[in-house]
Amino acid sequence: MDLSWDDLRTVLSLVRGGTLAAAAEDLGVAYTTIARRIARAEAAMGVTLFERLADGYRPTEMAKLVAEHAATMEQSQDALLRGVLGRDQNLTGTLTITAPQLLIGPALGPAIETFCENYPDVRLDVRATNTPLDLTRREADLAIRISKEPGDSLMGLRLVEQQSAAFAAPGVAELIARDPQRTVEWLNYVAYEDVPKGVDPAWPNHRVKIRFDDMVAILGAVQAGLGVARVPFFLGRTTAGLVRVPVLPPQPYMDIWVVAHRDVWPSAKVTAFREILAAHMRANRALYVA
Repeated sequence: MDLSWDDLRTVLSLVRGGTLAAAAEDLGVAYTTIARRIARAEAAMGVTLFERLADGYRPTEMAKLVAEHAATMEQSQDALLRGVLGRDQNLTGTLTITAPQLLIGPALGPAIETFCENYPDVRLDVRATNTPLDLTRREADLAIRISKEPGDSLMGLRLVEQQSAAFAAPGVAELIARDPQRTVEWLNYVAYEDVPKGVDPAWPNHRVKIRFDDMVAILGAVQAGLGVARVPFFLGRTTAGLVRVPVLPPQPYMDIWVVAHRDVWPSAKVTAFREILAAHMRANRALYVA
């Protein structure tokens, strides 16, 4: 029985993920398919690769050896496919981009629409996530990221600088404007323990009311009138029911970049999307700063 690349890649994914479910999600197949491929790989090599335990599959030393070699094969495959895409000058096929969810609507929507109109033979796949995908492993061809820099192994183009400010529901903003001594109640992201630095001394009283682990939840809470939040200008300006409050002067915020692996950067599809996106973002720079 011959070993297939699918089976070797499944061993690698199960060693990395630790569970059938994690491997199934990684490879986009059913967990029963993972179990079947593992059994097939063990039969082909005549060894036991995983101990079947009540809490999951535990890799043997042989499985770790197979995974090590499979990882090298995976890297070679990824490099080959990146090289093929980077040299592809056809405006056909699939282009996969990734971006944070909250950028998809107001920031990227018009650029995406323009690209689709101009290049109807390219199927655009969008992976909306705040988790940076691995462009080396070709989890996406091109990424739009909010960050300080593109990363050492990537090519990057800074699209636009950003600032943030304080936003609230109109009723909350009116109360704050009417009484500067009123306590400004902040809705924070979990990473921030205290109120933002640099608050205007004209409003001396502040406290953190609630902390959230999700920006969408923060925006919803602000809309509901629960308090004030520091958000990027583009979100504050494009989210219904929010107005700016002057308790915090404009603050520097991380830039928006478009990045891709160096091998992929010259691709016709990547170049076409990048140019449309850059033109759109720069034409709308005023949305992102005071």
